[in-house]
Amino acid sequence: METTSSFNIDNLLEQVRTEFEQVKDGRIGQIGISLADALMSGFALFSLKDPSLLAFDQRRQEPENLQRIYHIGQLPSDTQMRKILDEVSPEELRPVYQNLWQTVKQSGVLKQFHYLPEGYILSLDGTNYFSSSKVHCENCLEKTLRNGETLYYHQMLGGVIVSPEQKVVLPLFPEPIIRQDGQNKNDCERNAAKRFIEKLRQDHPDLPLVMVEDALSSNAPHIELLQQHDIRFILGVKESDHAHLFAKIAQAVATGTAHQFQGPGLKGSQGQYRWVTQIPLNASHPNLLVNVLEYWETESSGKVTHWAWVTDLTLNKQSVYRIMRAGRGRWKVENETFNTLKNQGYHFEHNFGHGQQYLSSLFATLMMLAFLVDQLQQLADPLFQKLTKKMVTKRHLWERVRALFFDLPFDKMSQLYQALLFGYRIKHIVVLLNTS
Repeated sequence: METTSSFNIDNLLEQVRTEFEQVKDGRIGQIGISLADALMSGFALFSLKDPSLLAFDQRRQEPENLQRIYHIGQLPSDTQMRKILDEVSPEELRPVYQNLWQTVKQSGVLKQFHYLPEGYILSLDGTNYFSSSKVHCENCLEKTLRNGETLYYHQMLGGVIVSPEQKVVLPLFPEPIIRQDGQNKNDCERNAAKRFIEKLRQDHPDLPLVMVEDALSSNAPHIELLQQHDIRFILGVKESDHAHLFAKIAQAVATGTAHQFQGPGLKGSQGQYRWVTQIPLNASHPNLLVNVLEYWETESSGKVTHWAWVTDLTLNKQSVYRIMRAGRGRWKVENETFNTLKNQGYHFEHNFGHGQQYLSSLFATLMMLAFLVDQLQQLADPLFQKLTKKMVTKRHLWERVRALFFDLPFDKMSQLYQALLFGYRIKHIVVLLNTS
């Protein structure tokens, strides 16, 4: 089965390798293993979903598949890989993401995520991926525990393009939440969001976007930042944090200026919608006017759940259902992204190597790159789609890929996929005996 898709795994691996070759190598003196080989080896570690660097290092005993399929000239040991990659800032990999995203835009597959007329839904959230009371670096965030110990940890702000009608998500370049150069205080998600949005607009200046986030983002500085960068928004909001806003809603209800509508909910439920337009976000920013959408969902059991969002999108009977679904889509960055990385074979929270400079953040960025490649295959490559359907679970798929990769020679990864999908036959086995 031949596939000409731009998102065929062989094309994607070649594209990643080509971009790695453009990353500047800052090392001086005699260089044994090239930076591109080290980067591609790190990428292969996460592409194959190896549980540790030691497990990956064992593949060097049978290196042919790694060298052929992943275009690696000389394989580094686990120690060499850590040493080389520790000096590489994650920002050096931004062009690799940009190149893949250019292919996404040119191919037209992004249209599958077109759900809101105002733009593509971007879900943004932070997550932990490393913590230790002993291992740390100068970039680590720090927290003092009740027992007096210091906990060192790393976080990452991840953004993914989502659609309520798609199980696939498309990751953008992540932003590390780490102690910044020359800073004594911890970095925070809000500061990371500023950096993420500014760099996002440099990478994708013309991409129409609607940001969906949790209630921590419903503040004036963040909304003004989104407006400055021409990003629309649907942000969760809680009455406990926005008493003034909800007092204005109650006032609108009392005066009859609030709008109400009973319509469809999710999974056959009934939905009750209420919205108020152009009211102040809070007392401190009376000129920052937002629209507020509330939604009550009644399940067949009688259980009622309430959600609320502030938005700059137009609210009416025709739009509230889609805006509600988009707001609920925020969970895809948690469920379809972070939970997948943690629980479906990527080993996101495993310490593959911490280093003294960039290693921990670089490995997280390489893992997200491998996840992007996998998502592109799932979105647009017929061979991979059929294979995932046959294997049922992703964890089982990765186990089968690793088993064949380690035991049998292949020229291309697509050939391995075909062997898993259609079956294969080994004509003859020669057992090598020790005659010494």
